[in-house]
Amino acid sequence: MKKTSWAAIALVAVAVSWGGAFVLMKDAIQAQPFYDFLAIRFTIATAVMILVKPSVLKAFDGPMIKHGIYLGVLLALGYITQTIGLELSTAAITGFITGLYVVLTPIFGWLIFRKKAGKRLIIGVLLATIALALISINGVSFEVGQLWVVLCAFLFAAHIVGLSIWSPGKDVYALTVMQLAVVGAVSWIGAFANDGGYQAPADFSGWFAVLFCAVFATAVAFLVQTWAQSLMDASRVAILLTSEVVWAALIAVLVGQEVLGFKTIVGGAIMIAAMLIVEWPSKEALPVQPRLLD
Repeated sequence: MKKTSWAAIALVAVAVSWGGAFVLMKDAIQAQPFYDFLAIRFTIATAVMILVKPSVLKAFDGPMIKHGIYLGVLLALGYITQTIGLELSTAAITGFITGLYVVLTPIFGWLIFRKKAGKRLIIGVLLATIALALISINGVSFEVGQLWVVLCAFLFAAHIVGLSIWSPGKDVYALTVMQLAVVGAVSWIGAFANDGGYQAPADFSGWFAVLFCAVFATAVAFLVQTWAQSLMDASRVAILLTSEVVWAALIAVLVGQEVLGFKTIVGGAIMIAAMLIVEWPSKEALPVQPRLLD
């Protein structure tokens, strides 16, 4: 089997791990405050990344630390709002709406860099808007939990645009470690700000969720993406990772965590279509940084 085929299989495994992370987190944050979950998750992920490559610490300099903090705060706010939304909504719906960031990213690029908005982007925005309405609007009301996830999508999109501004010329691995450390630090502040301070996972299932999300859905996912992008076109990588939202919904249903309504299924399918239309390879496709999102 060709290396590119192995890379594709590995990327699908990353997407599955991200989908599974939504389901595991949904149960875990019922027993452990979400700030505490995020704090220990990203602390472990940072430690794993440093253990894999200890020399990364030598790459930290003034600009790296400054820009890593900026990006890390955006990423932290994205994860915090996403986790609040997950706590108030379902794994499948959280996954579908989080995927909105794929459509929002080029919109931010258009607003900031004045890049021309192509037909695919316009179609993607229209489809994503329809999908969001189908998934989120219940009668005449909009679910509060889903509003948090929409905010998360905006923050993730801003984070990716920030990467395009501040990451060129920097050590990608070191910048990633810095961002993960900042997410952990922001989460620890939230954890200790709560009454009673930090609460560790209560049982084996809680620790399993933390370790799975930290090691496989964060550290290993980044390493696999970095390797895969050395063998495959960045747009193909992005398309394979788009399947994350499908896996989140499928796993949630398979484990009996939720039952998807017809409107949610149709909205989810339209959201996936919007993501694929925006990310499909084109002559203008540029290399992208490995994602830290799930």
